[in-house]
Amino acid sequence: MINNSNPLMNTYSYLPVNLVKGNKCKLYDNNNKEYIDFTSGIGVNSLGYNHTAWIEAVKVSASTLHHISNLFLNENTLKLANKLTSLSKMDKVFFSNSGAEANEGAIKLARKYSFDKYGFDRNKILTLKQSFHGRTLATLKATGQDKFHNYFFPFPDGFDYVEANNIDNFKSKLTNNVCAILMESIQGEGGVFPLDNIFVQEVVEICNKKDILVIFDEVQCGIGRTGKLFGFNHFNINPDIITFAKGIGGGLPIGGFLCNKKLSTVLNPGDHGTTYGGNPVACSAALVVLDTICNDEIYREISKKGELIKKSLEALNSPVIKEIRGHGLMIGIETTLESSLIQREALSKGLLTLTAGKNVIRLLPPLIIDYEDLSKGIEILSNSINKLSKN
Repeated sequence: MINNSNPLMNTYSYLPVNLVKGNKCKLYDNNNKEYIDFTSGIGVNSLGYNHTAWIEAVKVSASTLHHISNLFLNENTLKLANKLTSLSKMDKVFFSNSGAEANEGAIKLARKYSFDKYGFDRNKILTLKQSFHGRTLATLKATGQDKFHNYFFPFPDGFDYVEANNIDNFKSKLTNNVCAILMESIQGEGGVFPLDNIFVQEVVEICNKKDILVIFDEVQCGIGRTGKLFGFNHFNINPDIITFAKGIGGGLPIGGFLCNKKLSTVLNPGDHGTTYGGNPVACSAALVVLDTICNDEIYREISKKGELIKKSLEALNSPVIKEIRGHGLMIGIETTLESSLIQREALSKGLLTLTAGKNVIRLLPPLIIDYEDLSKGIEILSNSINKLSKN
């Protein structure tokens, strides 16, 4: 166990395990106890651990060109940019280091577009209640949860909040100073709540008519996680801006935002920047992730595995399970129990899980998890829930 007196800032409630190595979809602690991983480092390790092609790409890139800044072009960054714009059918991409930075960049892009076209006062970003968009001051303010709007005052202005799946509430927020709406297709940190298809389609239709930009935060639910390239692909709509991070790097920090042709010339030299974004090593890792994950066969498998999790837990007929939500391998299980109790019980039995609030267990397994590990993990989770439901 990691000593609680360690010199790290007291910003995390560490679970009582010291992980030292991983292979495929399993992790091992300092006592060599095995854990099936249903967390993938909070949706990051798409290819699990010790993935041969990923490691080789990182080794080659690290030994060839590990960093040069954005003053110069490099082959890995250009390859990834071409791959992403081709897959997404978007026009341009900007690479950052994290999801919060990706969302900050998307906010800046939306506001500059509106400033250039409409002037100074059209700058408000609408987001959804129960959303989560990052830990910087602006993305905290963009996050539609009151508990995050504390301590760090003053927060930036220019945000307002809409009830998810409530089109009338959305319409009531459409003042003349709104320039964009920022949404997650599945609200991950907010409890794993998928948006309603009709709501999203109506919002996009209205925004297109009013030249209000549509931004989808795909940091957690993008890059194959839901059984499609992006979560919004379930809605048959086309956003103006897409943000991404987490799973694209397979374990290395990389994020960014994509935009359509309408926005492709909004940002000019000096308008935005980053030191590490588009790092050659991170881009080489991301290329392996996209080459491995982004095809219809893998998408079908991800969807199939997600349905297996849902059906297996529904078959328990447990009185403590209220609802099972999500798409693909992004699953939320709302219970009458405290999620932390289930998490720790599963941990003791050799399964790593996440929480999303007080009563929701969140599952984000590596996207390449096989059926044997998936079934073992489901069994451990089921036994943990059944045990606690009897207490």
